[in-house]
Amino acid sequence: MFRFIPYILKSLLRHRMRSLLTVSGSAVAIFVFCFVGSIQEGLERLTNGDDAQQSLIVFQENRFCPTTSRLPEDYSRTINDIPGVKDVVPMQVWTNNCRASLDIVVFNGAPPAKLKSTRDLTLIAGDWGTFEKQHDAALVGRNIAQRRGLKPGSSFTIGDITVNVAGVFTSPVAAEENLIYTNLEFLQYRQDVDSAGLVTLHEVYLNEGADPESVSRSIDEALRAGPVPTTTRRKGAFQASTLADLVDLIGFAHYLGYACVGLVLSIVATTTVMSVQDRIAEHAILQVMGVRPGRLFRFILSESTVLCFLGGLLGTGIAMGVLYWNGLAIGAEGVTIAFRPSLSLALSAIAVSILVGLAAGIIPAFKASRSSIVMALQQ
Repeated sequence: MFRFIPYILKSLLRHRMRSLLTVSGSAVAIFVFCFVGSIQEGLERLTNGDDAQQSLIVFQENRFCPTTSRLPEDYSRTINDIPGVKDVVPMQVWTNNCRASLDIVVFNGAPPAKLKSTRDLTLIAGDWGTFEKQHDAALVGRNIAQRRGLKPGSSFTIGDITVNVAGVFTSPVAAEENLIYTNLEFLQYRQDVDSAGLVTLHEVYLNEGADPESVSRSIDEALRAGPVPTTTRRKGAFQASTLADLVDLIGFAHYLGYACVGLVLSIVATTTVMSVQDRIAEHAILQVMGVRPGRLFRFILSESTVLCFLGGLLGTGIAMGVLYWNGLAIGAEGVTIAFRPSLSLALSAIAVSILVGLAAGIIPAFKASRSSIVMALQQ
């Protein structure tokens, strides 16, 4: 079979423009498929990752946007005494937009010592010392640094907040790279003293083996006598609830991925049918020369698969590059979903392109291999 590879390639190059248009159309569809897959993977990591399952969020009851939740900071002492709790991080959250946005900016204010002990952040530029000592210093996630062109020493202003970038970090949790961390007191005192002693939420880290549901109930029960009622949930459940509208939209986008697969199938199948019709006599001559119908079937199937594979490879490569360099994210109410490339996504996109190429070529290949030699030569 390998000795016929030059013949297959020559058949594709015989109509360069048609082959090029087929490859480019497949590449565009697979590009969109990768983006849809990236959004779905980002949502899955955000709501079902280890970080989302092993920590809790204590939020003000019946509140949604971070600006509406105002909890006493000293709740952390009460929470810390509850069995199963390992650590508590009081956090002030500020966002430039509570609605869904592709360019959302989220500030998380937390005590630097707590941030260092609970977050797995790796600085790729700058240093922790400056962040800890300087009141208005900030650590910026890699993705938002790329989008906004930020680097250590630069100043960043949005709304009524101005920070000096002390460092740029990466994190194994993709959503973290779309956040900006500041000192807790910096966000509390940014406008007026009404925010003194108040935070948006408390993030609770559990001991190994602790039951999240039981601890959640214990926290809400312990704080029931406090001035502000609370709702405590797993971090993943809290984020899924916060992004409820986006979750529905992303679920609908799943069908867009199927539509892209169908588009590739249609494009490649059309090209393969046209190629077979152009070479009816040629295929008959090949059979006269001793090429059996089964081998002719494999010739045509290989052509459609190669076209689809090349388009899938091109579209996947471009999509992975765009996802890596642009640091795209979508978010709402202070929670972001990161679009991140992954090896599993790339492999699945290429596998889909190969399978679609095989499916697109089956019917044209079957018809060509079963056609009458005499009728084909007459045509």
